[in-house]
Amino acid sequence: MGVLAAAQVIGAGAALLVAILRGEGLPTPHDAAWAVGAGACGAIGLAALYRGLAEGRMGIVAPVTGVLAAAFPVAVGIALAGLPGPLRIVGFGLGIAAVVLVSSADDGSTGRRGLGLALGAGTALGLYNVAISRVSPAGIFGVLACSRLMATAVVLLIARAGRQPTRLAPRVLPAAAIVGLLDLAGNVAFVVAAQIGRLDVAGLLSSLYPVTTVLLAVLVVGERVTRAHAAGIVTAGVAVALIALG
Repeated sequence: MGVLAAAQVIGAGAALLVAILRGEGLPTPHDAAWAVGAGACGAIGLAALYRGLAEGRMGIVAPVTGVLAAAFPVAVGIALAGLPGPLRIVGFGLGIAAVVLVSSADDGSTGRRGLGLALGAGTALGLYNVAISRVSPAGIFGVLACSRLMATAVVLLIARAGRQPTRLAPRVLPAAAIVGLLDLAGNVAFVVAAQIGRLDVAGLLSSLYPVTTVLLAVLVVGERVTRAHAAGIVTAGVAVALIALG
């Protein structure tokens, strides 16, 4: 929780600084409301994702979270822009199959808990994607600063409720800063992509992150990937590619 809280604070500070340098005004009540809702969902989703990665298997938690996080913006994108093409319909089916494959691959209690956290993380992050995409094009950094301040408050509440420490050792702060800045950059890119294109495409492209997570799990942590895991992961990647290209 300490890393997550620090990353949110650093991201909020960076966003606020850029907003001031760009001369952005205060967010409108409409944008502030969406930002607050997005911040709460994002904090819950990231807390569940990090806990799932720590307690479950990275090769299960990351793909399940990614597919579900993409499902919500896809649904809203269809409602706003109409039905997708045949490639995307096939991709939706493969996405469901990927969740089934990856979910059924681990029969341990830790895997089940990790799966439950992945489902919660994917739902919350999907709602975050939808909420943050509804802000107006002007004043993106001010909105993101507002969202991250809300996320910081929620993270601190979660940590307090779970009696988890939030203080970080000085040696960890540089890594937390990198996490916060990279996360902010990803948020900015997502908001811009959702505003200039389709929300469903932006949501699905952003869900490609499990590929990197799984590769790091194998290369750095040495996590073993079974055939069922591999099939689910590959299917999830194909699903995202088809929906993005359709």
